[in-house]
Amino acid sequence: MLGGTEFVGRAVTEAALARGWDVTVFHRGRHAPPPGVTELLGDRTTEDGLAALAGPGDGPDGGYAWDLVVDTWSGAPSAVRDAARLLAGRAARYAYVSSRSVYDYPAPAGLPEEGPLVAGASPDAGGDVSYPLAKRGGELAALDAFGDRALLVRAGLILGPWENIGRLPWWLRRIARGGPVLAPGTPDLRLQYIDARDLANWLLDAARSGLHGPYNLVSRPGHATMGQLLEACVRVTGSDAALRWTSAEKILAAGVEPWSDLPVWLPPGELYDTLHCGDVSKAYATGLRCRPVEETVADTWKWLEELGGQAPQRPDRPAVGLDPSVEAELLADAAA
Repeated sequence: MLGGTEFVGRAVTEAALARGWDVTVFHRGRHAPPPGVTELLGDRTTEDGLAALAGPGDGPDGGYAWDLVVDTWSGAPSAVRDAARLLAGRAARYAYVSSRSVYDYPAPAGLPEEGPLVAGASPDAGGDVSYPLAKRGGELAALDAFGDRALLVRAGLILGPWENIGRLPWWLRRIARGGPVLAPGTPDLRLQYIDARDLANWLLDAARSGLHGPYNLVSRPGHATMGQLLEACVRVTGSDAALRWTSAEKILAAGVEPWSDLPVWLPPGELYDTLHCGDVSKAYATGLRCRPVEETVADTWKWLEELGGQAPQRPDRPAVGLDPSVEAELLADAAA
């Protein structure tokens, strides 16, 4: 596991350990890995930073050091390139957690894995590149080194325990404070997302089965609605929060940004179709199972409470959530 201490990487590591697998975690040492792993330290962005991975195994004739490598990297593709090239003779398979952002925007509703991809991506790109180009470049790097031994996991919105982006944690903390809560749009808006633990379980099963190539990995559209998500937050926090559903037109007119100010939510349109309406029939046909939204919300709240209510925040991602003063103005306007 390249990483393995936060969010998706943590979920994959925990799932592998639960199966009784031997897990090696290669990371920078900034966060403690789960108990029971073999720990290797290194920084893949520095010269000789991968030295700890240079071990036995030279391909099919000499055997592999690892059956599977899982990589969640979202920075410069050259880091995926270097790791994949080094590990090509030391690992049987390489699973790269990519993103549905690799599709050319706007991606129409129902787009399958064969849809058009962003142009200009390179496995050799270093430095700052846009997220879509970084993820597509990472895919190309994995394919260059591993070919049909590479599994490309094109995830969408990811929720669940260990989240370090802040989307579901923000809603839980806001609703836990109680009182009137601005609820965006309509409660029947269909969502498409995946619990990080369901992603992990599918990934491990898929790699063990020898699956390769790209798979869109999120729930079916409408696995939950915005109303079901927020109502679950009310129930698990036990607060007196009252959801005040407010039209998308009023929210947008106030300058509120969907997705960032109001996490998860997008009004109907191109971006909504891109992020909440993808074709996932290929993943479901190969065993994807998504747990109920109530379980994802309850487990995330339990995890948050264990942390004292403050979730970790990735330093390379901006904090999300609506300014309380803006919410108060919108609620007051709606009540007038």
